[in-house]
Amino acid sequence: MNELIESIQENGILSPLIIRPLEGTADEYEVVSGHRRLHAAIKAGIESVPALIYPIGRDAASVMVVDSNLHREHILPSEKAFAYKLKMEALKHQGKRTDLTSSQVATKYDAAAQIGAACNESRDQVFRYIRLTYLIPALLNLLDEGRVAFSVGVELSYLDKPAQEYLAELIQRDEHTPSYSQAVRMHKCCMGLATITEEQLESIMAEEKPNQKEQIKFRREELERYFPGYCTDQKIKQDILAGLELLKRQRERNRDRDAR
Repeated sequence: MNELIESIQENGILSPLIIRPLEGTADEYEVVSGHRRLHAAIKAGIESVPALIYPIGRDAASVMVVDSNLHREHILPSEKAFAYKLKMEALKHQGKRTDLTSSQVATKYDAAAQIGAACNESRDQVFRYIRLTYLIPALLNLLDEGRVAFSVGVELSYLDKPAQEYLAELIQRDEHTPSYSQAVRMHKCCMGLATITEEQLESIMAEEKPNQKEQIKFRREELERYFPGYCTDQKIKQDILAGLELLKRQRERNRDRDAR
């Protein structure tokens, strides 16, 4: 953002914002594309910015917003999941294809195929991403952090909210996440009208995974003196491994020196 502010101060806004007239108003507009540029311009003290006005409806605007965000270089699984869901809902309301010009009516499944084609993904994969929007924030965060696999997250999304909340407590308490096979069994337990019980969750999570090995664990409080508070778990892990690699090299140099 700071770099964008400096660029705008030096060169102005080179790419106009895209805005649309708000329904029922005479002179009010909504930003469709260019929120970051507008925010940076305000920070830079610029009072007016170039903009292109597109007289489109809310659903069409939602599609444009999603398409611009989906093409960012870095996008979290949760961001993609909610983007796909928003675009799917907009297309269902709109009743048209994603090009916004075709008069052919698309079904729900056609819309999913259109969304997938625009992002090089299958229709089924689009629906799997949308399933992730049923996860509670605690589990969705684990997915974004890479601690829970995408396929595991899809299976866990079929658990009701109380079951997900209790599972999140178990994961935090025991410091390990369910495998894919465990997640599938949890899903099967709550199929139909039945729901999975806390006892069943405890039992499944207590099982030893086939590839599970003894782990060395640290509490975050033990590491706080070595890392700033803003460091993520992944960053802490990377730094620890990098430090251990340096220690290994030092030991090898000492061993070679002693041998001489």
